[in-house]
Amino acid sequence: MKVKDLIDSQLFELANEGDYPQTEITTPFCCDLLSIAMGKAPEGCAWVTVMANLNTLAVASLTDTACIILAQGVHFDEATQSKAAAEGITVFTTDMPVFDAALALWKQMQV
Repeated sequence: MKVKDLIDSQLFELANEGDYPQTEITTPFCCDLLSIAMGKAPEGCAWVTVMANLNTLAVASLTDTACIILAQGVHFDEATQSKAAAEGITVFTTDMPVFDAALALWKQMQV
């Protein structure tokens, strides 16, 4: 599944489209500790987290994350949202808990 396919599915609310819609999503990845995500996030993953700060964008960029999914109704503040747009990072939001969002994505990837 590509990021564009996830956008088109409307499974999650699109907060920022990003510059790389053709990036292949390799797997969902759940983690709320930035230091662990920095070392363990697989390249191309869809990172599901509640960490909505500027450092989340830095880690996503460093790990070549395909997109970020902010769970449990979390949203970036205006400055972080602007930075996501400037960096071309695709960001989704959802009210689902982290596990449920990752599971929904995984199921969508099986279609």
